[in-house]
Amino acid sequence: MSAHSHEIEEGLSFQPRFDASGLVTVVATDVATGDVLMVAHMNDEALRKTIATGEAWYFSRSRKALWRKGETSGQTQRVVEMRTDCDQDAVWIRVEQIGAACHTGRRSCFYRKVEEEGGGAKLVFVDADRLFDPGAVYKT
Repeated sequence: MSAHSHEIEEGLSFQPRFDASGLVTVVATDVATGDVLMVAHMNDEALRKTIATGEAWYFSRSRKALWRKGETSGQTQRVVEMRTDCDQDAVWIRVEQIGAACHTGRRSCFYRKVEEEGGGAKLVFVDADRLFDPGAVYKT
């Protein structure tokens, strides 16, 4: 193990390892239930804003823009705890989710289960009730 990897894996300095696009993957879970709510990305600015404000900020790869969770929908995330993995290339945030985490209006982005079907796979809805109408909220 090199001195650098030892510092990354065992040290106390937060040194997030961003990918070639300048992003780090973030997993958000509900602090009360442990449910996985969403997987998203943060750039350096989003990460700094999240740490400074205690609110979840992300970077949208499709829009190429910084956004605060809930700025349009009101479905906010208050960060209770932030962790990084062993090689600091992923972040886990435990949040108090207000309303729905998913842009589809559902509590979690993980509302479909994969099941085996005839040697292949199919999706089945689980925990798929909508908490809000995305068409009305996002004016689509």
